[in-house]
Amino acid sequence: MAIDLNGISVFLAVAEARSFRVAAENLGVTRPAVSQAVRRLEDRLGVALVRRTTRSVSLTEAGEQLYHRVAPAISEVGLALDATADRDSTPSGLLRLAVSSIAEQFISGPLLARFADAFPSVQIDVTVTDEEFDIVAEGYDAGVRLGEVIDQDMFAVPVSGDQRQGAFAAPSYIERFGRPKHPSELSTHRCIGWRPAPHSAPYRWEFGENGREFDVAVDPQITTNDMWLMIRTACAGGGITFGMEDTFKPYVASGQLVPLLQDYCPPFAGFFLYYPSRRNLAPKLRALVDHVKRWR
Repeated sequence: MAIDLNGISVFLAVAEARSFRVAAENLGVTRPAVSQAVRRLEDRLGVALVRRTTRSVSLTEAGEQLYHRVAPAISEVGLALDATADRDSTPSGLLRLAVSSIAEQFISGPLLARFADAFPSVQIDVTVTDEEFDIVAEGYDAGVRLGEVIDQDMFAVPVSGDQRQGAFAAPSYIERFGRPKHPSELSTHRCIGWRPAPHSAPYRWEFGENGREFDVAVDPQITTNDMWLMIRTACAGGGITFGMEDTFKPYVASGQLVPLLQDYCPPFAGFFLYYPSRRNLAPKLRALVDHVKRWR
């Protein structure tokens, strides 16, 4: 059977508007043209799709089934057409991003440097923040966060692979105070903690054991919202600190820090670039999405 794309498009407009008149206005055609297109589609299929009365329009059971099966496919066709229409647009303008302070692979430098080099007409404004807020309401084009804290109605592209958190301390600290064998022993150690804001409670350190996740509310002797202060203090022997493994890798490699409690630090989903819609993406944001996909 030949596909009547025009008839299907008109039918979808009627189904969504529940009105021949409104559908005609949305499509920019006459009401009789809408009625004829739907009738031709019904004749082709041999089944009624729409119930018409003098006061209302509703879908038959067959119409409801057709709508729910066809609407997502037509939406994907629209996305493909949008992408084709924009393929020659030059990305430009201000691209505002809200990025987690622990998204190491995104903020380490090379990813953004290569993007800026490829798209010199795009100005990149990155706010590094661990506050959770509505990026759309605050005027950001996209954000980078751990997958577990991104709203489900957002579209997301992986920026990293799976991640791990871990506890770390300097060799000098371990020589003086020993190393904990289980997370429950952290309460007897000097700890360097993190908090997102001045009036927030220190972050609870998260671990896993035998497939069960649990957290430990350490009582930090030093607390800060600055990861680099945590690292420098730990390297100086000031205590055990905790954070993303990627952040601490250079200090472990140089011997300044030693990983602790690794058997209790399972991997979890990593960081994602997220944004509110796949439709009508500005060329500057589409360029970043494609760049992130290639980077991985």
